[in-house]
Amino acid sequence: MILKVINHDFIYDMKNLCTVFFPWEKIKDEGEDNIEVETKAQGNEFYVFARLFDKEISKKHILKEGEDAQTEMSVLLYNVLSELTGFKPPWGILFGVRPAKLMHRFANEMGEQAARDYFINTFLATPQKTDLAIEVMHHENKIISLSSHNSFSLYVSIPFCPTRCAYCSFVSHSIERTHKLLEPYVDLLCKELEKTGRVAKSLGLRLETIYFGGGTPTTLSATQLSRLFDVIEKNFDLSTLREYTVEAGRPDTVTEAKLTALKSAGVGRISINPQSFNDTVLEAIGRRHTSQQTIDAFNLARKCGFDNINMDLIAGLPKDTLSSFKNSVDTAVSLGAESVTVHTLAMKSAAYMVTRENAYDISDKILTFDMVEYSNSRLKSNGYYPYYMYRQSKSVGNLENVGWCKDNMDCLYNVYMMDETHSVFAVGAGAVTRLKNQDTGKIERIYNFKYPYEYIDRFDEIQKRKDLIEKFYIK
Repeated sequence: MILKVINHDFIYDMKNLCTVFFPWEKIKDEGEDNIEVETKAQGNEFYVFARLFDKEISKKHILKEGEDAQTEMSVLLYNVLSELTGFKPPWGILFGVRPAKLMHRFANEMGEQAARDYFINTFLATPQKTDLAIEVMHHENKIISLSSHNSFSLYVSIPFCPTRCAYCSFVSHSIERTHKLLEPYVDLLCKELEKTGRVAKSLGLRLETIYFGGGTPTTLSATQLSRLFDVIEKNFDLSTLREYTVEAGRPDTVTEAKLTALKSAGVGRISINPQSFNDTVLEAIGRRHTSQQTIDAFNLARKCGFDNINMDLIAGLPKDTLSSFKNSVDTAVSLGAESVTVHTLAMKSAAYMVTRENAYDISDKILTFDMVEYSNSRLKSNGYYPYYMYRQSKSVGNLENVGWCKDNMDCLYNVYMMDETHSVFAVGAGAVTRLKNQDTGKIERIYNFKYPYEYIDRFDEIQKRKDLIEKFYIK
């Protein structure tokens, strides 16, 4: 699509709003295309013109005293694109990752009721999404209050999976192709953990949570997992640890030996992620396991003593129907999962371009919306509450991802990450250490190399970057 921004500086907002309505389109600023948008400011007069194939709409707004120019230009564009496409995104002009954090800021500044009114009347978010942000904010605040001035969390990246899912945008690699990298990767990960532990101890920091993510951490063998757990125990002070999570996401990687290794290390929270309980959907997205394997893995984890198990589901997957998605939610509830995280499918960049036939087809957005609404209703009625939330660019219907849990089963790490509460020391390929100055709120990031082969080949440089942590805190 073509986006022209004339006489104003709100290009970032204009691009993101265009992506909300046309998530598959690559945005250009010149040329010819079937989708064209022009936003223009002339003094206090704002103009938006949009064309979708042969349908054209233009609107004008005269900026009034006290109005925010950036917001009003966004509202004008939102109204034009809503009328053009027949689709009204439920979060209005909001496109940020952390709506609950934004709600928290506005509530502190103007009070909760005024913040609610502002979300609905100014940002054009629906009352339902606004109330969701408020509810998540309250639950997040309880977790945030547990963090101290010198708190930090540890993230361990295991970027390997049995196979790569069709929808995946994470740094993860199929072990069919990268199996030979596993052992050298674990060797170096142990060394990075050792140095990170020394840094944390020298700074007198308090470890709150540990999170193994990926990829699929249980792609590693029980022996490899135990090696990592032992290194963590020897190099970090675990006496203040509130939560220890390992994603055992793919049920086809779950074995009794691995679960025993996790339990022996003190891991208290795990994820066993079906994504769907529809075998046709699983096959379509490239997950080589069945729904029954997910149930078997869940029951095995119960047998091994795990009483805090999360299950991930994704709304909007190919070949899924509202009926089968409802069954997936119902199955997770009937199993008694302590938390259920409901994601909405996020499209990969440039998956396909809008054609005349699908330009006005919003059926996938409506279907995904209905799936999410069902999950919200079903989970709430069964004693779950929304404890954290985030949004992704290019998600179907511009919807959200929400973690639901039973009483006191919130994942602390997820909340700390979304709120950016305190520093997170991250190790492994693709890991990003986030450092936060608690006095100023300033955040700096230290990036590890993205791919396992880079991580292995340039490991000395990664170790040197760990020195930047001490410099940040000393400074």
